[in-house]
Formats: sequence, C-alpha cells, structure tokens
Amino acid sequence: MASRVAAESKDAAVKTRLTTRALNRATLARQLLLDRADLPPLDAVGHLCGLQAQEPQEPFIGLWTRLRTFDPATLSNLLVQRQVVRTHLMRRTVHLVTATDALAWRSRHDAMLRQRVLTTYRRELEGVDLEELARAGHAIMADGEPRTMAELARAVSDRWPSPPPRALGEMLVAALLPMAQLPPRGLWRQRAGVRNALLTSWLGRAPDPLSTDAEDPVGQTLVRRYLAAFGPATTADLRAWCGLTGLPAAVTALRPELITFHDENGRELLDLPEAPRPDPDTPAPVRFLPAFDNALLGYHDRTRIVDDAHRNLSVAGTRVVLVDGRVAATWTTKNNTLTITPLHPLTPHDRTAITEEGETLASFLSEGASTALHITDP
Repeated sequence: MASRVAAESKDAAVKTRLTTRALNRATLARQLLLDRADLPPLDAVGHLCGLQAQEPQEPFIGLWTRLRTFDPATLSNLLVQRQVVRTHLMRRTVHLVTATDALAWRSRHDAMLRQRVLTTYRRELEGVDLEELARAGHAIMADGEPRTMAELARAVSDRWPSPPPRALGEMLVAALLPMAQLPPRGLWRQRAGVRNALLTSWLGRAPDPLSTDAEDPVGQTLVRRYLAAFGPATTADLRAWCGLTGLPAAVTALRPELITFHDENGRELLDLPEAPRPDPDTPAPVRFLPAFDNALLGYHDRTRIVDDAHRNLSVAGTRVVLVDGRVAATWTTKNNTLTITPLHPLTPHDRTAITEEGETLASFLSEGASTALHITDP
C-alpha cells in the first residue's frame, strides 16, 4: 500500500514537470508564434503586453510575424490616433503599448524607473532633489509643446548647472515624467528624432495613481497579463520581463487561482489554468523575429527558446530566425538583400522553409520590390 502511494505521488510530480520543449511550445503559442493570429494590431499589442520598441521599425516586424494579415499603416494610424504610445516602461526600455496600459501601469513602474536611472547616473545626480527636478520639468512640459530630451535638459540647466545634460534629461524623460514619444517617430518607413510630450497632455488624462492596497491590484494585473503572454514562468522570469522586484504581494494574492509546474531543473513555474500548453511535439514553423523581441527578452531563463551559447543575441539587438521553435540563425537587410546566417548547419528542409518565409518577409519589408535572399555558411 505504501509503495503504491509513493508511486502515485511520484507520477503526480512527473506530470507537473514541463520539459524545455514543452515550455518552448507554450511560449510560441502565447507569443502568437505557433500559429499566426487573426487579431487586430491593437488587440495583439495588448495581448503581448506591448512590444519593445527602442528600434522604431521593429514592432512592425514583430506584428507581421505574428498576425495572419497585417497592414503596417494600421499600426502607424494607431500611433497617430493615440491608441498606442511609445513610452519608457518595462525595464526602463522604450515599449510600444496600448494607451490604456500606459495609463494603468505607469505609476506602478515609477520607483523602478527612478532606481534604474540612478544606477547609471547616481554620481552625476548626487545632491539633486528629484522631487524638485520633477516639478521643474513638469512646469516646462505643461504647455503641451513637444521637446527633445536635450531641449528639456537645457531648460532646467540654470537651476542644476553641474549635472551633465544627459543625466538630467534621462532622469526627466525616462523616469520622473510620464512621457510619450510622438509621431512621426515610430511610423512605418519613416525616420524621425524623439520628441516627447507628457502622457497627460498626449492622452488627455493623467496616469492612474499608485494604489495603496497591500495586495497590489495593478501588480496582479501585470502577473495575469504576463502569464497569458509568456507563461508558464518563474517569478525570476516575471522580474526579468518587467524590471519590478518580483511582485511578491501580487503573486501571493493570486496563488489560489494559479497552477504550478516545475521545469527540468526543479524551478517552480506559475501559470493560468486555462492558458494554452500545446503538445511538445506540435510542429513549429520558421519565424523571423525583430530586434529585442518579447519572446527572448521576456524571461530570465531563456533556454526555452535560445541556447545559452547564443543568449547574448537577445540583448545585442540581433534579429533572429526560429527553426523548430528555437533560435537557429540571425538575419540582416542591406542593399536590397536579406542575409541569413545560420548558427549551426541546417537540413535541406530547414533551408527551404527559411527561404520561403524569408522571401515573404523580404516582400513585406520592401513593399513588394525585388529583394535578394542569401543564406551564408554557418
């Protein structure tokens, strides 16, 4: 009897363990990379919790590779119509998020944004009263006129002449003042510098105030939304994605409605009960990912999608190709040529699949113009 109970207990433990391949397929499904989705771009941006966007054209590629039909003009129009915004948010990086999420989430990220700027410029900003700096910056921006970071830094430099303009500007634009980067920055096939306006003036209302509820309701929303788009995941993965300190109160409050698994190393994975977890043997198509894509940067442990030997590709802004769900090549465009560089030898079948998908991408990027495709040696 005791041995049967022990065996059943062992079987239950095995059933809750997810292999790396199972995590890979779950990630592809949540990230809309297993099957292209029939979603409007606004809904896709919301589902993905935004797209990293310091490289202005990359979100267009990120949506093209995820949506069954995607017209880049639609995303440009969403920016112009103020339904999506470019703003500093998760990890102090520029993200393209829905206006609704920007207003709901910004205050929850305030402390992290300040701390991350101070980590870079603590010595340069020593002695600067950040609350006073914020008031001064807000007073300047309150006229609704867009300004570059350099223009805003110059405007406060009489009051703070010692810190370098870059330090003042980054603290104001990336941390102290909730800002939007205005079009034409971020529009399809356009090049433009960064001009900033307060979210309040651009979107017509101030960001939601920080909640005083000890159970962190905004944090709970972030956890649910993260798991829907990235799960199953560890709390370390969650922290790596948003830059916040693990959201412990939110996770504790949500635990009764979450389910748990373990990865091959025994780490606890949190997930939503009804979220998709496809069979690990589900075929995965070739996908071309943009620089700094969510599917790579959304985790602390990225081995579900990229080998440790190539982990740095995700933070170097290298565009990558997924083959069978994993990073297998990099890609670049130059002089009307799409060049694919494998990270290891490819099978003839993989080369054919990469070529077919690459030709479709080349047509999208060139808007139908003739573009050459070249696969180099590994």
